[in-house]
Amino acid sequence: MRKNGHAAPVVKWAGGKRQILDEIIKHVPDDFTAYYEPFVGGGAVWFRLCPQKAAVNDVNAELVNIYRVIRDHVDQLVSDLKKHENNKEYFYKIRQIDRDSKAYSKLTPVEKASRTIYLNKTCYNGLFRVNQAGEFNTPFGNYKNPNIVNEPVLRAVSEYLNNADIEFTCVDFELALKNIKKGSFAYLDPPYDPVSITANFTGYDKGGFGKSEQIRLKSVCDQLNEKGIRFLLSNSATPFILELYKDYIIEIVQAKRIINSNSKKRGEIDEVLIKNYS
Repeated sequence: MRKNGHAAPVVKWAGGKRQILDEIIKHVPDDFTAYYEPFVGGGAVWFRLCPQKAAVNDVNAELVNIYRVIRDHVDQLVSDLKKHENNKEYFYKIRQIDRDSKAYSKLTPVEKASRTIYLNKTCYNGLFRVNQAGEFNTPFGNYKNPNIVNEPVLRAVSEYLNNADIEFTCVDFELALKNIKKGSFAYLDPPYDPVSITANFTGYDKGGFGKSEQIRLKSVCDQLNEKGIRFLLSNSATPFILELYKDYIIEIVQAKRIINSNSKKRGEIDEVLIKNYS
């Protein structure tokens, strides 16, 4: 069940779990029939585990498209990625495409995946962020030699996806967990509750994720618990989250915040791992 050797995240995602991955893995049960991840993002935990049966979801359609394209059209994706240029003028030309619905609609799924991966690898801090209109709005990163075409990883992920039973969905997290069966395990990594007003970041998708969504997620966790389904949840260690999940097992872990635009504010921060099993 655990560790495949080569599959790894293909995009850098805000809130990614590489910083505390080893700590998370310690808490994952060894025995489960299916793996569910309704906020998959970059998939650090998913790719570390590489379960043979999984239901993977994210509300970000661009991201879900990337995984489907890697599974079904990896050769074409690798070829398309090689055409991209690492310069500011080209970057903004590619970024601008989603401002024109007609131009964007003409892109094939492969071209959409290639565009998103390219922007992710060359934008500032690798931060996927969209505005209220759903338009990618992170600026150019000015990196000398970004790894736009990580072919070994793309092919390893494609091989894994073609040799496992993976269901992809792009729906609300509650719907993604609706048909989960007993014996399954769910890892929940929602957009974090902000530790301050200025730290608020919900730009993975134009819909956002506020306090009411955090409360709704807690209700879903209660439903999982009532069904006897084990879950592990990551979040920030804010008073709100600590109070919300006080009836579950909570462990404080430290992670380094690396997406703050102010380098002086990137440092150790308390996060929580919350679970309903020992």
